[in-house]
Amino acid sequence: MSATPNYLNLLQSTGDFLTISRDNEWHLEPSQFTLNNGTRVNVHDTGVIEFQPAVTTSKDIVLSSAVHGNETAPIEICDELIKQIISQSLELNQRVLFIYGNPKSINIGLRFVEENLNRLFNGHHTVDGVEMNDERVRAAKLERYVTDFFARGEKGSERSHYDLHTAIRGSKNEKFAVYPFLHGKPWKKSQLQFLLSCGVNTVLMMKSPATTFSYYSSFVHGADSFTVELGQVKPFGQNDMTRFEKTKQTLTALISQKEVEYPQFNAKDFELFAVHRTINRTQEDFSFPFSDDAENFTGFAKGELLATDGNTPYFADVEGEAIIFPNAKVALGQRALLTVVPMAIDSNFV
Repeated sequence: MSATPNYLNLLQSTGDFLTISRDNEWHLEPSQFTLNNGTRVNVHDTGVIEFQPAVTTSKDIVLSSAVHGNETAPIEICDELIKQIISQSLELNQRVLFIYGNPKSINIGLRFVEENLNRLFNGHHTVDGVEMNDERVRAAKLERYVTDFFARGEKGSERSHYDLHTAIRGSKNEKFAVYPFLHGKPWKKSQLQFLLSCGVNTVLMMKSPATTFSYYSSFVHGADSFTVELGQVKPFGQNDMTRFEKTKQTLTALISQKEVEYPQFNAKDFELFAVHRTINRTQEDFSFPFSDDAENFTGFAKGELLATDGNTPYFADVEGEAIIFPNAKVALGQRALLTVVPMAIDSNFV
């Protein structure tokens, strides 16, 4: 569906970029305008809108949601922030790019349409011998928009990308973040403080490259980047938005203030985990021994069965090995389960 001629008038009067994106699932003609406070608004595509304040900025911030379309709470948070910026009830001091990753999957209320978008970044959208589809095309476009956004930032600006999600399952730690593999670079205490301000005190430290949107921005653009899981998947209208108030307040401060002061760092505030291993589904006959409502961070005794892939059983090989993101229905070859073990803050944090 092509954009209607008056979508700009609708956007300027209502700020409802979410509805405009949902009405134009895969493409929207670019447009731009300037708010009365001098903020430039650039619509790059469906689900991709950039705000450039009139003041000199020091941060280039990407806030993405709807990489999985049924994860509605982050979408609602970003929808409200965009409306506040366009209505000028929220004035920016930093550049920000909002992305609704997969508008069509929002409309059908599913994680994805044909293929999991969060398995297609860092070049994985274009693979020899693999047929392109709309999600692969979309991943390539989103990479280009992020590249362009960061390239046009002030010299020396801090780059960050927070990819906001909710998890399929409940969690013993309701909110948690995934810190992408940094290839030997140190982890930042300042980023843990930001996450804590968002109400997130649990962080998974990845130990290998990934296909995720957050890893792409971290690896390719050197951004402080995280996948942030804010709770459990719920349909629109069923989210208790009071549970996300800390996140919304912190994101508001991040984009509207010159600098944000966080409480003094205290290692005791955090619960950190290192990824122990990844279990992929390689056979049609793949199953878990635990129930569908088993929560993320459920721990297992050494020797307990974790998964069965065809004729191959996987047993916990350390005491307390805990499960994250179990999904027996992933495509063959994809990750069906992460396991994690506790870790301490050490000299690798700066």
